[in-house]
Amino acid sequence: MPVIVTLRIDALTAAEAAAARPPLVALLRDSVDGGASVGFLPPLDAAEAEAHWRSVEAAVADGTRVLLAARDGDGSIVGSAQLALETRPNGRHRAEVMKVMVLGAARRRGIGRALMDACEREARRRSRTTLVLDTRAGDPSERLYVAAGWTRAGAIPRYAQSAGGALDASAFYYRLLEPEGGQA
Repeated sequence: MPVIVTLRIDALTAAEAAAARPPLVALLRDSVDGGASVGFLPPLDAAEAEAHWRSVEAAVADGTRVLLAARDGDGSIVGSAQLALETRPNGRHRAEVMKVMVLGAARRRGIGRALMDACEREARRRSRTTLVLDTRAGDPSERLYVAAGWTRAGAIPRYAQSAGGALDASAFYYRLLEPEGGQA
């Protein structure tokens, strides 16, 4: 297993996301086909994955989404995460962390944690101090979220369908951040 010595995480513009669409499609397909619960069922069709990334590009362009890409030393995309920015007047202090994904071949090297930390930095930069996320209850991702300081708010049974057709519970987490500069 090659060690990732250098990891860079960037917030992509819509144009950069479009240019990176092929490796992002590959990442999404690798994650879904590997069992990740990120809103799709395996086997994930390339056209469906591409449509997803086109919708993300549009959301990045309109300012409602932040797309983070994790790149290894040679510039290859090895992970990504999204931050959906709430736009309603009573929620402009919050955001949802979505689709935290790491290539199967690159897991267990701290990339997921680095993406979570980058999401928090981006949220603070945008004055988002209440973050939420959900994941399939019992997934390994729960250990990552707890280790990163997130609090489990609870679980909803029969929330999302799994590849085998079962309806799995989803666990919901939140993280309250201090505003940038530490002022309340």
